[in-house]
Amino acid sequence: MHEAEKFSPEAMGRFVEASGENRFASEGRQQVYGWVERVLVQQEYARQGKAARGLVRRYIEKMTGMSRSQVTRLIARYTATGRVRPTVYRRRRFADRYTRADIELLASVDEAHETLSGPATRRILEREVQLYGKQEYVRLAAISVAHLYNLRKSQRYRERRLNYVKTRPTAVSIGERRKCLRENAVGPVQRRLFGYVLLHAVFASHGDGADSGSVEVQAARRACSRVML
Repeated sequence: MHEAEKFSPEAMGRFVEASGENRFASEGRQQVYGWVERVLVQQEYARQGKAARGLVRRYIEKMTGMSRSQVTRLIARYTATGRVRPTVYRRRRFADRYTRADIELLASVDEAHETLSGPATRRILEREVQLYGKQEYVRLAAISVAHLYNLRKSQRYRERRLNYVKTRPTAVSIGERRKCLRENAVGPVQRRLFGYVLLHAVFASHGDGADSGSVEVQAARRACSRVML
């Protein structure tokens, strides 16, 4: 609605009583707060009486779609400072005690010792200072075990320890190639034969639970016996 902040009190009253859903079209909170400030300045909110202030409040609520408590906070901010501006929140955070170099140093220690437990790693860091006098380990030597694990979870630590290990194949024997052997009273005797026989490790058992051995192996032995005869 064009220049809606310049409405007279009578026009605002008619607008508030109307059942239409006309609202201030804005692109963000900054623009809405600026419009609310212009309304309060144009209507001279600080000099108005109780009834006029209530009318201005309801008018802002209907135009912006904000709740009564939100409009009350904005008006209180205007009364105190003369401006309506979004509050910039600054999160409080503790100063970083351990630097990027400390995290990289911890990663190098873990890489050299294959990532030992927290207490063992801390003991190594302490020895680097106490026995070898390496001053770059001073901060890490006083680290707690719990915070040591926190540093291991940091983004820089993971980037430093990033490595790829190829999958190691595992050999699974499905069959086995052997030369045909002929058994006699003395023992197996190897004969010269052309080719090999593929022996499958497939076992069968009788109903009574006794193992009858590999059916395929027994068949292969009988075939070899026939060949060697």
